[in-house]
Amino acid sequence: MAALARWCVRHRLVTVLLWLLALGGVSAAAAVAGSAYSNNYEAPGTESGRADRLLQQGFPGLGGDSDTVVWRTGPGTVRSAAVEQTMTRALDGIAALPGVASVVSPYEGQGTGRISGDGRTAYATVTFDDQADNLSRSEAQAVVDAAKAAETDGLQVELGGSAIGLTESSGGHLAEVVGVAVAAVVLFLAFGSLAASLLPIATALVGVGTAYASIVLLGHAMTVADFAPMLGMLIGLGFGVGIDYALFIVTRHRRGLKRGLAVAEAARNAVATTGRAVVFAGATVCIALLGMLILRLSFLNGVAIAASLTVVLTVAASVTLLPALLSFIGPRALSRRERRRLYEHGPQPELPTGLAARWSVFVERHPKLLGAVAVVVMALLALPTLSLHLGTSDQGNNPRSATTRQAYDLLAKGFGPGVNGPLTLVTHVGGAEDRLALDSLDSTLRATAGVASVTPVTYDTGGDTACLTVVPDSAPQSQKTSDLVDRLRTEVLPRVEAGSGLDVRVGGVTASYDDFAAVIVGRLPLFVGVVIGLGCALLLLAFRSLGIPLKAAVMNIAAVAAAFGVVVAIFQRGWGSELLGLGRAGPIEPFLPVIMVSVLFGLSMDYQVFLVSRMYEEWLETGDNRRAVRVGLAETSRVINSAAVIMISVFLAFVLSGDRVIAMFGIALASAVALDAFVLRTLLVPALMHLLGGANWWLPRRLDRWLPRISVEPPECRAAHERLAAATDAEVADVLEDELEKERQRDVRDIPG
Repeated sequence: MAALARWCVRHRLVTVLLWLLALGGVSAAAAVAGSAYSNNYEAPGTESGRADRLLQQGFPGLGGDSDTVVWRTGPGTVRSAAVEQTMTRALDGIAALPGVASVVSPYEGQGTGRISGDGRTAYATVTFDDQADNLSRSEAQAVVDAAKAAETDGLQVELGGSAIGLTESSGGHLAEVVGVAVAAVVLFLAFGSLAASLLPIATALVGVGTAYASIVLLGHAMTVADFAPMLGMLIGLGFGVGIDYALFIVTRHRRGLKRGLAVAEAARNAVATTGRAVVFAGATVCIALLGMLILRLSFLNGVAIAASLTVVLTVAASVTLLPALLSFIGPRALSRRERRRLYEHGPQPELPTGLAARWSVFVERHPKLLGAVAVVVMALLALPTLSLHLGTSDQGNNPRSATTRQAYDLLAKGFGPGVNGPLTLVTHVGGAEDRLALDSLDSTLRATAGVASVTPVTYDTGGDTACLTVVPDSAPQSQKTSDLVDRLRTEVLPRVEAGSGLDVRVGGVTASYDDFAAVIVGRLPLFVGVVIGLGCALLLLAFRSLGIPLKAAVMNIAAVAAAFGVVVAIFQRGWGSELLGLGRAGPIEPFLPVIMVSVLFGLSMDYQVFLVSRMYEEWLETGDNRRAVRVGLAETSRVINSAAVIMISVFLAFVLSGDRVIAMFGIALASAVALDAFVLRTLLVPALMHLLGGANWWLPRRLDRWLPRISVEPPECRAAHERLAAATDAEVADVLEDELEKERQRDVRDIPG
């Protein structure tokens, strides 16, 4: 690390130009190639997946995205001549638009049943040439404009569907701008230097920008979800691997300058020490993210690799681009007051005094009380997690102002909630016996509890494949609909299939989402076990202790549980979701637990490494556990808290993105960061370490001899720091004595336990 930092400082202009060239080149390639995202939730081997493939083979004409145009009258009915004429003209105009394959009107023979019982609501189906992922926003917007042009005072027209969802405005890049602005303010308050506060942001933007463009290109090589780039920015800008990793390095660099080191030496030293911890922490984050690969789901594979790519590039920028930039600004990494004081009084060490020192002593004196308070807070916040319901949100969860939400509500009100998520039954047909069995299936389904209506059986052109649509009497996200899917698969359809060659598969929105969630839940214990096990192994090697990894595992689980409690309260129970512009309450996305465990595990590992590594260093030097915990907390809590404030600000800013999934990630991560930084790492962890005493660092001798020896901070750098500190202390002893007498402060190292 020291050699890499030395090269980057000596060739600072080349380093900066190489990064700018990489950013520009990858961005240009991404702009030319365009995006190719895919939200394919299909899990291999599921019944809904087989039903979908069978449907596509037998009815290729159904391959395009189907959306709806819904209209409702105030006075009168939709059958009135004026309304029929207006909407027929609008639908004819939509049918003539590019990208539209067909339009089925309720006023034609095929549209029978598309007018509500009270005659005030009707809908038409608009089928595009391709799936929504492959449609342009302009094509969908043209349909919206043509339909909305038919609105009058007594006629409300709304549109719903995946393609229409492309037209709904999001927060754009407002989230990123707000997050970066807040981070800049926090950094300026922490450093007092404009130049120093801008460097972590510049480094993060270059690294995240390169990663964002790389993810766009990655979408052409594998399945990458459309929210993956935004998730990468969320991780890169807020979550430790961007601004905050650079923050740790800049803080160490400033400390070196205050001790009298030259600019180049301070930058090299910062990367060789804190930069080493950054690489170690980044590696743990990548391990946690890549753990998603063991789930063997193409949808999550793309997310894992995209997020890991963001981590790798931002860590690389922190240990290469950042030291080059630090050498450019020179002593301006310090504020004017700090430079003036350095010039007048010479180099002097930073003493852990003030609020951080007082808090460290307070925790040491009241570990049982504070530990109990922290446990109660985490337990209360985690309680809602017990009612976690996994499912996939739909347009019924959009904000009230969205046309897709209003179309969803109009359909549910006029035709029943199940019309927004019908089930599709599809099967191969072998001969006359199979056709007779299908004829009886229609009446059997109509008599099944939970079924509102059933369409007639439709055969493909060769008569080899048949399908029919079942409309539940409950909403797609309702547990009743999921129960209906199970009842059809385990009770109703097996009786119909008996004695025939039929193999009826149940597909549709609810079936596919339930199958996807079931696959994830079934593999989640293995995933969590592997991720936590690997992380504990790394901490065991780094700190040579059994207690440290075990506490880290417990803290990780506590942070995840409490964060999910907050998410369940807001998104599933709807506590304030409409006020925040997040739409109606609904289920939690099934892939959220997997991604959140990965990200939050990496987050917890970061804080654990930066906090405990300083404690471990003091423990090796003194063998005094109380002193080690007190000094480690006092010297790292300010940096950890500053990093946490930045993370929370960036994560909460992403609520402005307008995307429910990203908002869910933002709130979950912001909650986890706040709890991890202000409750776990600066309260519960040090309290437990005080209570456990020397047992924190216990490791069986046989295991100690067997384990390889690695260190987050190389011994030679630690020794150099100690020699530098000793020399500096001797040179400025008189000055420090005068200052300390004036301020009547004591170093936290000298405060008795």
